[in-house]
Amino acid sequence: MATPLVLAQQVFSALNGNLQAGGATCSNATGFNETHARSGSESTAFPADFSSLVAFLLSASALSNWLKLALFGSFLETCRRLVFHLYYKVYSSIFVTACFDEDDSSYDWIMVWLSTPSWKTARDVQVSTRPFGLNSTAVMIKGEEEDSTTVMNRNRQLAYLPSTSSSLSFWYRRHWIQVCRNSKEGYYGLREDVLEICIMSIDHPAHAQEHMISVYVSDTSNNWWHIASCPKRPLNSIVLDPGIKDLLIDDAREFLERKSCYAARGIPFRRGYLLYNAPGSGKTGIIHSLAGELGLDVNVISLSRLGLDDTALGEIISELPEKCIDLMEDVDAAFSQTLNRDLDEEEKNPDQPQKEGNQKKQSHNPQREGRIIFSTTNKYSSLDPALCRPGRMDIHIEFKLASRYQARELYSCFYLPDSDLGEKGNVTETGSNTEGENDDSGYSSANEKLPPSPSEASTNDSPIEPVIFSGSSHCARPPKLSHRKIVSLADTFASSIPEREFSMAALQGYLMAYKVRPFDAVKDVVAWVEKERAE
Repeated sequence: MATPLVLAQQVFSALNGNLQAGGATCSNATGFNETHARSGSESTAFPADFSSLVAFLLSASALSNWLKLALFGSFLETCRRLVFHLYYKVYSSIFVTACFDEDDSSYDWIMVWLSTPSWKTARDVQVSTRPFGLNSTAVMIKGEEEDSTTVMNRNRQLAYLPSTSSSLSFWYRRHWIQVCRNSKEGYYGLREDVLEICIMSIDHPAHAQEHMISVYVSDTSNNWWHIASCPKRPLNSIVLDPGIKDLLIDDAREFLERKSCYAARGIPFRRGYLLYNAPGSGKTGIIHSLAGELGLDVNVISLSRLGLDDTALGEIISELPEKCIDLMEDVDAAFSQTLNRDLDEEEKNPDQPQKEGNQKKQSHNPQREGRIIFSTTNKYSSLDPALCRPGRMDIHIEFKLASRYQARELYSCFYLPDSDLGEKGNVTETGSNTEGENDDSGYSSANEKLPPSPSEASTNDSPIEPVIFSGSSHCARPPKLSHRKIVSLADTFASSIPEREFSMAALQGYLMAYKVRPFDAVKDVVAWVEKERAE
């Protein structure tokens, strides 16, 4: 059996013979054979020791040629890598490449921007009617606002999006943009889109979100999904008893600004608020308004969701962002009787799942630092005191039925122009009226005809029976009233409302039926109160 040394000797011998044969010039065949034989005989003298082998390798002409070729190839590869490095360096300094996954809220922001009318020249697009979490009327991109006259001519707005089969390049406001949509297989075999954008100017979607708050809900797989972006509700649209709004806003702002104080004292950095008592008193409204004021998103935790247990709730909480508002509405309905230890065993519903551990999971989860918890309930007495203790629900605020103060402020907010409303919701003085334009009668012109009130329609002797309907239409415009007249009507309206007997939602529903008839709203409120009492 041939040894490796003998095999190597034969390889070098053949290589050396071929090189010498190619470089020699022979005049006849006999000379060529002699030279070839001599080179073959010389090559058979292969060195036996290692030092002789190294000297032989260095003296071989084939190896020198190979080294030259290797050096030349290395030089070319180095130049190629240097060119590509410089290319990516310049490319990264000029272009911005961003990828957006479909399950992230930023994907919806970009898709809202892409759904604007800027694909007129595209020939490979995808047609969609999805709003991507934003209402078309709420997304106002400068220079691309939708014409209100086109709403009458179509049922649903169509959006033209880049197709997943090809990339699209275009110029937008002196920026070159390339959009690529790719699909990948996600969880449970579902298709997920990945959006890749070069030199994307994302200030437009951010601008569209400046006056919006995002609302997230959890699905059955315990993942958070962005379902909608609601316009920020101004604080002056929420009419509460004096001091409640200031208490909530000041306490929440102070909490968010004192993270270091909580950490230095070893106190968990979280804050809980329990809003309880009368339904329809503005509990949910003030939460969404507070979220817009603080710039926080709202994560709705449905405690009555099917299949929710301690493990699922802990997984949901662990996926929450650092700063957000956790909203748990109607915890009394979700927990039923199981959260009251004082009830007898026979009074408890055995079919109702025990969820006391869920609330403990909320307060003891170490990953939920920096979050604000809001819980609402209409039955404060049905909650166990252990679940309402400080550390879980730090501040308890009772929302009562409407007072005369709230009725007066609500009436003023309904009929005062937007420019006459102050930042804190209090009406501001607008000065005296312009003579001949707005007088205290409330009408801007004597020839302006207003819709008749229901009481006036009943006294009409017309043979045609009037159409009976509930509510009011948008056909008529409200009269132009002076500030002093509206304040006077608001006082009269508030004096007819009994103290702490009706909810703010009921008063708002009543005024919605008279949104263009402020005088009739004051005149008919007494009859409405008697009707509500009779029911």
